[in-house]
Amino acid sequence: MSDLVFYTNPMSRGRIIRWMLEEVGQPYETRILHWETGDAKAPEYLAINPMGKVPAIVHDGVVVTECAAICAYLADAFPEAGLAPPAKSPLRGPYYRWLFFGAGPIEQAVAAKSMSLEPTADQSRMLGFGSVEDVLDAIEGAVKGRRFLVGDSFTAADLYLASHLSWGMNFGTIEKRPAFEAYVEPHLQRHANLRAEEIDDALIAPAPAA
Repeated sequence: MSDLVFYTNPMSRGRIIRWMLEEVGQPYETRILHWETGDAKAPEYLAINPMGKVPAIVHDGVVVTECAAICAYLADAFPEAGLAPPAKSPLRGPYYRWLFFGAGPIEQAVAAKSMSLEPTADQSRMLGFGSVEDVLDAIEGAVKGRRFLVGDSFTAADLYLASHLSWGMNFGTIEKRPAFEAYVEPHLQRHANLRAEEIDDALIAPAPAA
């Protein structure tokens, strides 16, 4: 058994972590949790993630849940992959900033839009994401005219943000802006992402008839 185990479903945020694992390039074992059989709510999995959500990883006995946390953990656990600035680099601050901007304001704003929730001006001041427009404008300011969020190389922050933007633009929860499309497209063509998509798409595809 691998010392790195990945719990996922191919129709979930686990696709983000599949991409991250393929970027890391270390062997890992995949365990698929099927929604229709309630695998994510089984006691064995709730012992790993009491939320009953995917993805999760277990690495050398260490449990990590939440996509941004898993990305940050894997980048640090396997520094040879070059997916995070060095620990004492001044780039570490903006790297964390944008990685967790994805986990916070972007997730919240997209969820609100998906449920047709339109906060009032007073509510926007109380909400961590403010408004959907505030979030999109902040992202555009970060990526416009840039290939990478931080420095001159691809990091886990790029992977996480590109995943969110791609998913949101495809499903209509994030407005298609030229700056977003220009930023996302080259990242989606990375070999690791293409491998990850092929793996997960094959898991979704129905089995051929006998």
